[in-house]
Amino acid sequence: MERTQLISTMESILGPEGVIHEREQLRTYECDGLMNYRVIPDLVVLPESAGQVQQIVRVCYEEGIPFVARGSGTGLSGGALPVESGILIVLARMRRILDVDIPNQRVTVEPGVVNLWVTQEVASEGYFYAPDPSSQLVSSIGGNFAENSGGVHCLKYGFTTNHVTGAEVVLPDGSVAHIGGGKAPDEPGYDLLGAFVGSEGTLGIATKITLRIVRTPESVRTLIAAFEDTEKAGGAVSGIIGSGCVPAGIEMMDSLTLEAVEEAVHPHYPECGALLLVELDGPEAEVENQFEQVIKICEENGSSEIRVAKDDAERALFWKGRKAAFGAMGRIANDYYVQDGVIPRTELPAVLKKISDLSAEYGLRVANVFHAGDGNLHPLVLYDNNNEGEAERAEELAGEIIRACLEHGGSLTGEHGIGEDKKKYMPDMFTADDLNVMQLLRCAFDPHHLCNPGKVFPTPRLCAERPGPFRVHPLQEAGLAEMF
Repeated sequence: MERTQLISTMESILGPEGVIHEREQLRTYECDGLMNYRVIPDLVVLPESAGQVQQIVRVCYEEGIPFVARGSGTGLSGGALPVESGILIVLARMRRILDVDIPNQRVTVEPGVVNLWVTQEVASEGYFYAPDPSSQLVSSIGGNFAENSGGVHCLKYGFTTNHVTGAEVVLPDGSVAHIGGGKAPDEPGYDLLGAFVGSEGTLGIATKITLRIVRTPESVRTLIAAFEDTEKAGGAVSGIIGSGCVPAGIEMMDSLTLEAVEEAVHPHYPECGALLLVELDGPEAEVENQFEQVIKICEENGSSEIRVAKDDAERALFWKGRKAAFGAMGRIANDYYVQDGVIPRTELPAVLKKISDLSAEYGLRVANVFHAGDGNLHPLVLYDNNNEGEAERAEELAGEIIRACLEHGGSLTGEHGIGEDKKKYMPDMFTADDLNVMQLLRCAFDPHHLCNPGKVFPTPRLCAERPGPFRVHPLQEAGLAEMF
């Protein structure tokens, strides 16, 4: 289909206001939150309903046009990076909260609904939506669904996958499927919902998502504890978790991060080599008892200062600094490259030492801010893109940090996803057979490789090739060929 005809077809579905085709306007969508990769899409479309998404995808399927779904564009792995000669389907206009069912603790939303809106919708009833990425003021539920986002309270409450109970999805051929149990706790059969959450938009597009909400805790207590260095702060983290206490969140920031956030949002943190932000919630008696334990453990591990939030306003100020950390880096560097590795908590001192050594080796500063309770690191490699070769060196350093996480028993990603950025590291974590099996699942849903192509897998291949050394019974050959 010629481009002019494609524009006309999309305008017939969405109206002229729902189609962006001028090059200068298209540049707005050339990347997501990871700006190191940029591709200008051939066309951007902005549907307002599930029916329109279905029509768009059906046209793409019939014409063999690749497409990528995008929410608010806050992703940090290049997962919503457009593809050349492809369509970017932006879901930001699908922002209705469709159903609030307090007795069943469920809220059904469209994918463009902003994360924080869900909590605001149910707060008066004494509930909240637990997954809270730092970008929750702007990130969309559809993007959270695609990336299996976590957040500062995922230590106790879990990731997005623990709070999604059902979804309506448009498959790559334009058909619609309903997966998961919805308002019921679960349903029999294969866990297709589990496959979709965190699939990074490679299996289809969610157009309705049913979420589980939880009761607002009776009591919330928050403190910050200053330490001489990250090693001592890490010892406190291990001590807290080892005591049997499960805080709602434990966050750590190093001195470089503290410098940036102090300049940006003035949370008035103490001057120190590392800061822990610890929050507990639950029944008042339990929180009070555990809070005293946490203070004692911090003191035993050399904390030089402990401040307890005296009210909700001070608690919000504590969290303001942590949630502003990524954006605050602009105060101390022109550019930064963020990574998202995971390690066992016991490996924190060794990996942080390795990051420090790599920083010195490459001559680039690294700011560390992370979910210390579950070992989800977010090292920020600082550089200046105006200096020739520095961006490439920053990316190489970030890759070495990821490999260090793997060497210490960790993972490539905790919540940002693989996307375009980390697909080259997949063979470092998975065998060829592992990747082949994942590819077979993807081919079952997207045999023509149109849905967010080129992401996650390091070497995409045609599904008809049926990758891997699998043995197929002769009588099954024809049927499997049709499937894959």
